[in-house]
Amino acid sequence: MSACGINNTDIWTREGAYGASEEAGWQGGGFSFPRIQGADAVGHIVAVGQAADSARIGLSVRDNPSIYAHTAQPLFDATYVGSEHDGGFAQYMVVPSSNALLINSPYSDAELATFMIAYQTAEHMLDKAQVNSQDVVLVTGASGGVGSALVQLALIRGAQVIVQVGKGKEQPLLDLGVAGVLYRDEMATPELIKAKFPGLTVTVVADIVAGSQVPALLECLAVGGRYVTAGAIAGPMVTLDWRKVYLKHLSILGATMGSAKHAQAIVQYIENGQLKPLLAKAYPLAQLVQAQKDFKEKTFFGKLVVTV
Repeated sequence: MSACGINNTDIWTREGAYGASEEAGWQGGGFSFPRIQGADAVGHIVAVGQAADSARIGLSVRDNPSIYAHTAQPLFDATYVGSEHDGGFAQYMVVPSSNALLINSPYSDAELATFMIAYQTAEHMLDKAQVNSQDVVLVTGASGGVGSALVQLALIRGAQVIVQVGKGKEQPLLDLGVAGVLYRDEMATPELIKAKFPGLTVTVVADIVAGSQVPALLECLAVGGRYVTAGAIAGPMVTLDWRKVYLKHLSILGATMGSAKHAQAIVQYIENGQLKPLLAKAYPLAQLVQAQKDFKEKTFFGKLVVTV
């Protein structure tokens, strides 16, 4: 291994946030200890199993952290590197050969470690919401990994993007080409959207924050709009007026992880130069504890990475 990104998944799995038990893993069941975390891994192949091509030894790869089940719904039954399987906060890790994705890019390994989990999740969200060039997408938590991934990927699809972000973190998003900025301390309302962004009507909300603002976000959506979520940073429990949902013909969608197709799409975007790495800071593996503490503070823009 040479580098591995830090994600909310690492923290939430370690803290037992995916289930009632403190030993709940990604799927909500127990997992065995010790467990090496770290899902956003980049490195080179040093050995292969008997069924794999030995010509792959020495190739630079990054992992697709979703280990798919051999079922009718391989993503629905998938397990996860760093949760059900040992991950990349180590010198070595093991994944199925199909999960070791060859990538040809001038970016450094630390920069490449900023992409997969966040961008695979974001691509899955945008696919579920069927985002296209006719949409105006409101992205919450836009300074974080998935949020900034949603911005770049929605822009690739030709959509216009409005972001919600903490003050002082807006410039990198404006540099990416967003249509406008809401600040985190501003409650998103249809009136505020209309006042700040004349002529723009929100058709998709891509939300990774959740919490008490969800009802207001649904109010901001146009009739027939789509709300898609892959996180609950501000809290998982939400009270909704369901009349708003059915009277406005809204779609509420959930997405987690991503398919092999989404992972390959991210690799293609990187190789085509369509995605910009947003590396905030890299730490040596020996400083993993400090890196995760800094991650929880959320004072940075983009992604934190550990290097091996």
